[in-house]
Amino acid sequence: MPKIVHLLLFALFICLPVQAETLRVGQATDRALAEGVKFPARGMTMKKVKRWFGPPTKTYAPVGDPPITRWEYPGYIVYFEYDRVITSVVKRKPGADGE
Repeated sequence: MPKIVHLLLFALFICLPVQAETLRVGQATDRALAEGVKFPARGMTMKKVKRWFGPPTKTYAPVGDPPITRWEYPGYIVYFEYDRVITSVVKRKPGADGE
């Protein structure tokens, strides 16, 4: 009898509607790159980013393992793993892209 109950519960959960939020990642950054905006490139060191782009307006302490550090600049954010850039993204304005 317990196997039938488990099977029925499993079937019930399979039939439940699934909802997910759609995240649009990278559209603003892609537009900025197309317009010629310069960002720190993947692999650049923190020292080189500071030399080429100046000091960040805000920094956040490393989080996690490996440590991920975030530096904010006026129009974009730079993410580092250890001391190397892993990505740079444009800050989205609230309501951008039809939101």
